[in-house]
Amino acid sequence: MDVIDKARELGKMIQEDKRYAEYYKAKEANDNDESLQQLIGDFNTKRMDLNVEMSKDDKNGDRLKALDEEIKELYGRIMSNENMVAYNEAKNAMDDLLNRINMVITYSANGEDPMTCPTEQQGCGGSCSSCSGCG
Repeated sequence: MDVIDKARELGKMIQEDKRYAEYYKAKEANDNDESLQQLIGDFNTKRMDLNVEMSKDDKNGDRLKALDEEIKELYGRIMSNENMVAYNEAKNAMDDLLNRINMVITYSANGEDPMTCPTEQQGCGGSCSSCSGCG
């Protein structure tokens, strides 16, 4: 069995993991949520409207402010949608799994022992979103 065969085996194992199942289920729920899809469409339309208004030589400040407020309101509604909340949680769990797998592969490719190499970022990884703070 070569490395690619093992990678395919790993891919199959990932698809059998409960995090994958939850992610896939949440993605499907998002895709099938008509009101959420309408909000996303409205959000994208307003963003395009804002870009058009911003590219004009004679920008209308009131129009820019109104579009900005509408975009923020739509974004808030999208992000508070129960299907979007579930999707983001499932996606974060899936991303964490993939990051941990990638760390094992990367450390192994750099000569570390695959059985003992870390599976979590050591020190500052540059992303403050999952950090408890700088010391």
